[in-house]
Amino acid sequence: MEIKRSGSQPSRKGPAEYFTGTVRIDPVFDAPEPARIRCASVTFEPGARTAWHTHPLGQTLIVTAGLGLAQRWGAPVEEIRPGDVVWFPAGEKHWHGAAPSTSMTHIAMQEALNGSPVDWMEKVSDEQYRAA
Repeated sequence: MEIKRSGSQPSRKGPAEYFTGTVRIDPVFDAPEPARIRCASVTFEPGARTAWHTHPLGQTLIVTAGLGLAQRWGAPVEEIRPGDVVWFPAGEKHWHGAAPSTSMTHIAMQEALNGSPVDWMEKVSDEQYRAA
C-alpha cells in the first residue's frame, strides 16, 4: 500500500508549448508499473485551454468546478460543467479548457502506452476557440 498525502506533490504550470493561457496541474497519482493509469487535477483560468492532442488509450475527464469547453476534431464545441464525465476514445483528436470568462477544473485520467499518455499537436487557434 502507498499513500500519497495531500499537498505532498507540488503543483506545476501547464507548459506553454502544450497550453494557451494560465493552467495549473496538480498531480493526483501515477500508478506504478505494471499499471498504466495517470491522474491529475487541472485548473484552467478563463480562456485557457490545451493544444489539440490525442491519447493512445483514451482519456476520461471529470469536471469538478467552473464552466469548460471541449471539442473533438470535426465536431462542435461542447460546454462541460461540474459533475460531467467526458470520455475521449483512443486516438481521438481533441482539446479542452475553460470558458472565455469562467475558470474550470477537471480530473484527467489516462493510461500510458509505451510510457506515453499523450501525443501533443498544434495549438487551438484563437479563431477556433472563439468559434465556441
